[in-house]
Amino acid sequence: MAPHIDSRIQSPRPETPEPSSRQGRRNPQLDAQLLDADGAVSAKLERCLRHIFAKYCTPCPARPRKHDSITLLTPPDDAILDATGLDAWARDTNGAPFSEETKEELREFLDVTEEGSLTFKGFMQIYQLQTENDEEETWRDLSNHGFDRTLALVSTRREDEAESTHISFFAS
Repeated sequence: MAPHIDSRIQSPRPETPEPSSRQGRRNPQLDAQLLDADGAVSAKLERCLRHIFAKYCTPCPARPRKHDSITLLTPPDDAILDATGLDAWARDTNGAPFSEETKEELREFLDVTEEGSLTFKGFMQIYQLQTENDEEETWRDLSNHGFDRTLALVSTRREDEAESTHISFFAS
């Protein structure tokens, strides 16, 4: 009688990860591109940034739109991040509000209103510069706001809490 042969094929070097695998995952999904070929924010990243900006902007978005069965927010055209919104975004993204020195640099080098509030264009400038210098930092920020490496919004506890907060704004 022939010996029993395991029908699963064994790798000759099981401890060696496959090419292009990350952290032991097989057939990984490729990360979305954050910047386009010209170094500008990609269209997919811009959608994510609009959603993040809308969570903290003034005025609040009128109503959410559906994308991939999860709601993405869109800020009004004239929306800004005032001091309160900027602090809330920085706290949720980095764990603490920006120092006064950092806020002054933002007002000096980025697109802001006459009153010093950050516009969406300025918000995108932050991420364009950050991504050029440290793409992983941008991925961490996106993850903190519920986006995966394909730039899809996935349900997280933080997003669920934020969503319930926004729903109350829309109900009034």
